[in-house]
Amino acid sequence: MELKEKQTSTKVYKAFIYVALIALAVTIVVPVAWVFMASIKQNSEFYGNPWALPLGFYWQNFVDAWNTAKMGEYMLNSVIVTILALLILLAVALPAAYCLSRFHFRGRRFFHVAFMAGLFINVNYIVVPIFLMLRDGDTFLKNVFGFSFLLNNLVVLAIVYAATALPFTIYLLSGYFATLPHDFEEAAYIDGAGYGRTMLHIIFPMAQPSIITIILFNFLSFWNEYIISMTLMNSTTGGKTLPVGLLNLMQAQQSAAQYGTMYAGLVMVMLPTLILYICVQKKLIQGMTVGGLKG
Repeated sequence: MELKEKQTSTKVYKAFIYVALIALAVTIVVPVAWVFMASIKQNSEFYGNPWALPLGFYWQNFVDAWNTAKMGEYMLNSVIVTILALLILLAVALPAAYCLSRFHFRGRRFFHVAFMAGLFINVNYIVVPIFLMLRDGDTFLKNVFGFSFLLNNLVVLAIVYAATALPFTIYLLSGYFATLPHDFEEAAYIDGAGYGRTMLHIIFPMAQPSIITIILFNFLSFWNEYIISMTLMNSTTGGKTLPVGLLNLMQAQQSAAQYGTMYAGLVMVMLPTLILYICVQKKLIQGMTVGGLKG
């Protein structure tokens, strides 16, 4: 009797999980699919049934968004900033996480606490101080050297992105590195490899799933970031990233009632993240479930 009740409760629990997952999937898939369909509709189709299928493929929306609305230029800026920020972040976070998790040295606890404290600081709360610091730096450079480059600079924006993502990245990587056995490092030291070579050729390849997970998470964060970019890239003639350009496009197209172009811009923002996820989903799952070697 108890066994039958247990089996019944298990079936009910599984059914609840399946229903919840299907409901969550529908709430995500349906809006995304609707945006893709809306992006290929002509403007006149938006005044009828919003759930009606497109009458055809109106690719002119993408052409207008890419050229007229400068979404191509904004996308290039986002690609440059995102890739540069990821390179800077990995160049700093990987060695730092490796040292914090594998070595004991004076000041290690201080650095560990400092990075952990950074996890509890919301980046949006420190955007204004960052802007004021860069603005004052630009004023100093202009007064002393006659030029300034800290604001409206894609490289500086990438550095700020990398700096703000550093605590979370080091936290995840150091936790993963700590689970790796020391046997491989000791064998490499015996064979004459130094700390740097061991880190690059032994530890980092073993931590590849975790590193790919970090890259994906931070790519999504940098690609979709809006507040920092809008604050630091405030020149009317300067380059804008894709989310800032998309907001300008949405405001302009709503007033002009060009909804197809607006949704085409939304697709341009979403598409790279979807493609990246499809390419690395297996490594992403592996990085979230594997914690070092087993057995």
